[in-house]
Amino acid sequence: MLLGKVIGRAVATVKHPSMEGCKLLIVQPRMTDGVTPDGEPLLAVDGVGAGRGELVLLTSDGRAAREMLGAEATPVRWTIIGIRD
Repeated sequence: MLLGKVIGRAVATVKHPSMEGCKLLIVQPRMTDGVTPDGEPLLAVDGVGAGRGELVLLTSDGRAAREMLGAEATPVRWTIIGIRD
């Protein structure tokens, strides 16, 4: 799992069928202090209703992505699974 800050939203006119109706967010990974950026921004599928500026928990667990999307096969790598209080 990673901690990240939502910095924007992505829009796609064509998506993989497993991603239809999903909100795509751009998330900047953060170091454990929650402030220092850690690497390049990631594209993640939002599963919890996160918005710009929120600190979120990301996972690259493929099984979780397949369960969240209800698909046996999906190209999704990163999913948002929680919002930090």
